[in-house]
Amino acid sequence: MNTKFAASVLSALLYAQGLLGFAGLVTVLLKDRAQATEFVIASEMGPSEVPSGPSLLVVR
Repeated sequence: MNTKFAASVLSALLYAQGLLGFAGLVTVLLKDRAQATEFVIASEMGPSEVPSGPSLLVVR
């Protein structure tokens, strides 16, 4: 009985870890895509059209 319980707990933990890993991967990919979109939008605008503010360019 304890072996079946341990196996089911381990399976649940592995499943949860897989979901968290997938969510992390999606988060990183969406973040990179959003930053690339901001760069493309900023490069398509002329110098007088680029709004100023900290949300446009993040220096790391």
